[in-house]
Amino acid sequence: MAKVLFHATMSLDGFITGPRGAMDWVGPFAGTPNPSVDELMPRIGALLIGGNTFRGGAAADAHPAGSPEGAPYGGAWSGPMFVLTRDPDEPAREGYTFLSGELQDAVEVARAAANGGYVVVLGAATARACLEAGLLDEVLLHIAPILLGDGVRMLDRDGGQPVHLEWMERSTAGDIENLWARVIR
Repeated sequence: MAKVLFHATMSLDGFITGPRGAMDWVGPFAGTPNPSVDELMPRIGALLIGGNTFRGGAAADAHPAGSPEGAPYGGAWSGPMFVLTRDPDEPAREGYTFLSGELQDAVEVARAAANGGYVVVLGAATARACLEAGLLDEVLLHIAPILLGDGVRMLDRDGGQPVHLEWMERSTAGDIENLWARVIR
């Protein structure tokens, strides 16, 4: 069965976007070769994208995922892409399938499409929902040496029990620290 992986770049103070969803801060770190990303890319079978992530947020530099500028992985990956939406009448976008039902059902649709590869979750709220539903298997974070001070936190959880992780890989690529962990159930 396909594993569900949350994949994100995060500031040292725990944000995956800057204020209003700004992503311009990632640019200086994106050009460095990263073996962790190189290892992951051919293993991705499908993407499960949160609605806010798909729309690009409110920042002036934001690009919707449905645009060439906002294509997931800069357009370096192609395959099944599913967008979680609360609006069952969301306008269709080429290359994207919109899912408005239950999270468990959406994950199962993405797992089937992944054909044994990873289902990569893009978006903090979607990753948090998957974690809280017991659907998240792994987390791959790229920690950038920057303090944003505000934005969207990686996994902003109110209360609840601690989630224990087991390290799978820790490595460095240029200025980026890679942390890949398995969720312990």
